[in-house]
Amino acid sequence: MNTYPLLIDGKLIEIDARLDVVNPATGAAFTTCAVADADLMDRAITAAKAAFPAWSSKSWEDRGAPLAVLADRLDVAREDFAQLLTQEQGKPIADARGEVGLVVDFLHYYSTARIAPKTVTDTAERHVSVHRKPLGVIAAICPWNFPLLIAAYKLAPAVVTGNTCVVKPAATTPLTTLWLGKLAADLFPAGVVNVVTDRNDLGAQLSSHPDVAKVTFTGSTATGKRVMQAASNTLKRITLELGGNDAAILLDDETTDDVAQSVFDAAFNLSGQVCTAIKKVYAPRNDYDALCDKLAAIATSVKIGNGQDEDTKIGPIQNPMQIEKVQGFLDIAKRDGKIIAGGEVLASQGYFIQPTIVRDIDENSDLVKEEQFGPVLPVLPYDTLDDVIQTVNDSEYGLGNSVWSADVERAAEVGLKLNSGSVWINRHGYIDPATPFAGAKQSGIGIEMGDEGLKEFTQMQLLVIEKT
Repeated sequence: MNTYPLLIDGKLIEIDARLDVVNPATGAAFTTCAVADADLMDRAITAAKAAFPAWSSKSWEDRGAPLAVLADRLDVAREDFAQLLTQEQGKPIADARGEVGLVVDFLHYYSTARIAPKTVTDTAERHVSVHRKPLGVIAAICPWNFPLLIAAYKLAPAVVTGNTCVVKPAATTPLTTLWLGKLAADLFPAGVVNVVTDRNDLGAQLSSHPDVAKVTFTGSTATGKRVMQAASNTLKRITLELGGNDAAILLDDETTDDVAQSVFDAAFNLSGQVCTAIKKVYAPRNDYDALCDKLAAIATSVKIGNGQDEDTKIGPIQNPMQIEKVQGFLDIAKRDGKIIAGGEVLASQGYFIQPTIVRDIDENSDLVKEEQFGPVLPVLPYDTLDDVIQTVNDSEYGLGNSVWSADVERAAEVGLKLNSGSVWINRHGYIDPATPFAGAKQSGIGIEMGDEGLKEFTQMQLLVIEKT
């Protein structure tokens, strides 16, 4: 039987305090793991602080080497990780395999990542260069939708840049992150990597702790604001990847049959529980009815079920709190619009909601204005491009948007007018360790991934040498 201990100061710690882990496809706990209290969290932070001086003095090569070995170890256990990920998170097994594969790729990428000093000025009088120094202890607070991937792409850039870290997975999806810590335990010096679970009660301690130099948080905008407030007392560096209300805009030259399946997939991936999922769709009024009918047909025919079944396309909502939130949006959909597919919570032991398509809904409905983070998709018509661009830009969110058209250049022109951190043309969503990702407005602060994201784990230091 596998066990899921904490990793603190290089030691794998099993304790009597246990956390039940529920499979959202059944609604029943299938195992337990160790769960920390405030004292254990303090021990992890103290260990990370003590390990920082020696770790930060190592070369990039020495800091990257353990990540490559960790990637290889994960690769060997790839299928077992995917099965466990589906059990704790609920996602279809094909998606779980994809997530584990991405983690292997991310770890390998960061194992060879480097930031070289940059010469700004080099004259007979002076030499000016920019250097990057590690910050200290990094608190990585992770969500429940991509627990393994997000933990990895916070941990890896943190340690390769010379920082130490404390990783806190979400209380409902701790297992794959704890197992990753177990694989890493003998690869890093004691205290460099710590993995600590909680009952969703230790985040404030991490965010406000004076020995934490930076918080990298992925989650809701409301929680991100609390993290920012807690971090402000010591002016910690922060990276916040928060909520989104991403729109898909179909131009008038796009055919419904070509785009409907792609839009559906991007909206209902992980049952809509993705920050960059399509949250609303805009179609030219002449194409509106056809698109609604096509999306409804897809929603009605898609296989819903336990993610461990190979043919499942739509898995459960991850936890009771989220299903209650989505039920609220179903009530809004029934009140404000016309449901043409789905609309019901399935009578089962798990947390399932039918993929739901809503039409004839007003722009001011909360279903359109807010992030539903579930399988409920409003579809809206528009008359002019200028109107829809202004409407999309009026959102308080700005994570990503997409434009769909047979004319790529025209779509790109529209995309560049949208106020969001990412714009995708003829797709929605893209992740790659070399590609930076950032939100605008209330969708976040800071950058993840790419060279820009790597630098967020460092402090810039300017060195000016006067020669004469």
